[in-house]
Amino acid sequence: MSKALALSTPLPTGSMDAYISAAFQLPILSAEEERDLATKLRDHKDLQAAQALVMSHIRFVVRIARGYSGYGLALPDLVQEGTVGLMKAVKRFDPDMGVRLVSFAVHWIKAEIHEFILKNWRIVKVATTKAQRKLFFNLRSSKKRLGWFSKEEIEGVAEDLGVKPETVVEMEARLAGQDVAFDGPTQDDEDAPIANPAGYLPDMRMEPAGQLEATDSEAQMKTQLLGALQDLDERSRAILEARWLGEKKATLHELADRYSVSAERIRQIEKNAMKKLKTQLAA
Repeated sequence: MSKALALSTPLPTGSMDAYISAAFQLPILSAEEERDLATKLRDHKDLQAAQALVMSHIRFVVRIARGYSGYGLALPDLVQEGTVGLMKAVKRFDPDMGVRLVSFAVHWIKAEIHEFILKNWRIVKVATTKAQRKLFFNLRSSKKRLGWFSKEEIEGVAEDLGVKPETVVEMEARLAGQDVAFDGPTQDDEDAPIANPAGYLPDMRMEPAGQLEATDSEAQMKTQLLGALQDLDERSRAILEARWLGEKKATLHELADRYSVSAERIRQIEKNAMKKLKTQLAA
């Protein structure tokens, strides 16, 4: 089988082992072949060239994805996300840069995998800021033993990663936590009791004081809204009522026909009326 034909043959999808085995059997492009294909893609939008570039680098995606197996996520998902990053890199690759595609693509592959892990590793996000994201992927490798960091270790990790010690402490606590189902099982396999939030958190929905407060707040908001509507001119009030307060909301074109103006003019009236309402309600 020729190299071009091999790189145009789809990989098997039924088994991850078969997929990986087939990926590692695909031929590797020489620097000249890679540059020629990248030039065809850049200059002529050649999709077959793009496919050949992607297929020849799937093995590198698999190798990188395997390095993230410790996060408890399925390898096929990590490979899939890494492949998305590879395709983005192929699209942006410039053959005149003087570097191989694999060197350029590593950043894109890892970026997609990192984003996937941060979204799916926990129900609650553990990393939101740039410093926290950096810590997330470096803190495990910085731990030399089980248990919590000492003060000296916290300061050392903070200095190595260029973050504040407080950020290290916060991220360590987040990583040590576990997701708990709100209404999960109340017993484990050995019939030992399990405390889940549904069992000990109070249900405040029917709390009398809260219900009274919500009712009063709703009544006050309705009174304010009605008062603000009365301060509008008749046409503006009618347009808002037709657009937002009726059972069947009128379209801009329907109101334009009713008032013999353009739909754009109705939109402007609606916008100005809404602005006045917000000002009145905020007062």
